Amino acid sequence: MRLRTQNPSVIRFENYELDLAAEELRKQGSSLKLQPQPFKILAYLASRPGELITRQQLRDHVWPGDTFVDFDLAINQAIKQIRAVLNDDAERPRVIATLPRRGYRFIAKAMPGAVAEASLPRFQAKDPKKAPRIRR
Repeated sequence: MRLRTQNPSVIRFENYELDLAAEELRKQGSSLKLQPQPFKILAYLASRPGELITRQQLRDHVWPGDTFVDFDLAINQAIKQIRAVLNDDAERPRVIATLPRRGYRFIAKAMPGAVAEASLPRFQAKDPKKAPRIRR
């Protein structure tokens, strides 16, 4: 079995894990509360570290075309919620940088990985030759 690296299901940064499949943000194993739109925005930014993501890109990704909402206000509120959960500061960002009138950039060092190293099964066999092999 080969681990996927092109489309990771877990993105790690700082002490956080962003589980894209479970739609869950965790800090050191504890689940953090993040509403669906902020989660989608964080996932979109984290999956493109270092890239400028425009507000229009966020709008297109998070809200379907037939949605009627004040997108500017919704994006601002979502970014505020993300920063609050991550204890990030807009003035001195560690995770998400705002580029005025342009968009946002995920600046934390992201470490993509399909499976957390600690979650891989550990096999112990009395005879090491009979232990199953795990390909990486």
